[in-house]
Amino acid sequence: MKIGRAARLISGVGFPHEYQGKDSGAVPFLKVSDLNSGNFRQPILTAQNWVSHTDLSSLGARLAPAGAIAFPKVGAAMLKNPRRILGHPAAMDNNLMAAVPLKGEPRFWLYALSTIDLGEIAAGGVLPYVNEGQVRDLRIPFPPPDEQRRIADYLDTEIDSINSLVAKKHQLITLLNERIDSRVLHHVGASRLVHPKRGNATLPLRRILDKVMRPPVAGAGIITAYRDGQVTDRTARRADGYTLSASTQPQGQHVQVGDVVVHGLDGFAGAIGTAEAQGNCSPVYHVCVPKNLGDPRFLGRLLRVLALQGYLGNFATSTRERAVDFRNWDLFGRIPIPVVAPVEQREIGEWISKVRPLREAIEKSAVLAAERRQSLITAAVTGQFDVSTASGRNVTEGVSA
Repeated sequence: MKIGRAARLISGVGFPHEYQGKDSGAVPFLKVSDLNSGNFRQPILTAQNWVSHTDLSSLGARLAPAGAIAFPKVGAAMLKNPRRILGHPAAMDNNLMAAVPLKGEPRFWLYALSTIDLGEIAAGGVLPYVNEGQVRDLRIPFPPPDEQRRIADYLDTEIDSINSLVAKKHQLITLLNERIDSRVLHHVGASRLVHPKRGNATLPLRRILDKVMRPPVAGAGIITAYRDGQVTDRTARRADGYTLSASTQPQGQHVQVGDVVVHGLDGFAGAIGTAEAQGNCSPVYHVCVPKNLGDPRFLGRLLRVLALQGYLGNFATSTRERAVDFRNWDLFGRIPIPVVAPVEQREIGEWISKVRPLREAIEKSAVLAAERRQSLITAAVTGQFDVSTASGRNVTEGVSA
């Protein structure tokens, strides 16, 4: 059935210049980023931004009712992450569109829409887009209502199983990292940073780490320090989780595996760690090597923990939006940090090293799970198997780490 015969389409219009407080006259204002947080089966209950009815009326924006399914109509993310709007009617920016089901099971609609590749009909260059007319003419499988409910029930159960498996694996990584951070914080708590008179010794950071400045290597990749503490080649990860440097200088220094890397502006947000790959990075980074048999894995984690605890930011003399400015090594190098015995550093460093291959395996498993999830949805929605007789015993096949 054509989408336009069974659903009403609403396009977002405009973008308010100022957001209002969340009061009785306000409604959520949805952006693409609101759809990208969480998985597509989690409905959007709230938005990051709220805007008054008055502002919406002046822009001529139309509200998407609760129960509508919102999706991007611009860019590469179109329909890859449709989300149901629950709780409130919502306004949308002009990068979004919503389908309001008029016939059929709303949960089935969510699954059916997620099988469509809008990129095949999109127009435009760098930012492809679709309009209401194009989406209205698209066809989706539309079995009888009872069958739609059976398919939705089946997919709800099986996808929950896949998502639960992936979540448990990510939780394992979280717990291991919490254990490492707890041990690092023990040394912080035992030092003169916490007990100035009777604590263990501290030294200026420059007495523990040497800043190096190697020339860039032609053809090497771009090394990025992500806010979750991973320092690696940018091609090894997706594009989010880091801040582009405001510097206009080229990638001006070389990074080797095992270097301690600190983002001079984004380090306060956790962009500190030990390099897992070699390549070139911007001059905005401090690239360091340990002195006196120090372990770079431990020292990278120690600095990250101190940053996230707000300690390093206390020494900043200047700030900019979303950043603490530590590009001045003379300033940064004077910050006192705990002195920890090399043998203890190495032991904690070994813990950190054991987490890395496990994290990589879980990330690969999550990709396989996403592929399995999508193929299962497509097969169920398009009737490639009978959900009434499907056992679901192989639902997680191929997604184990």
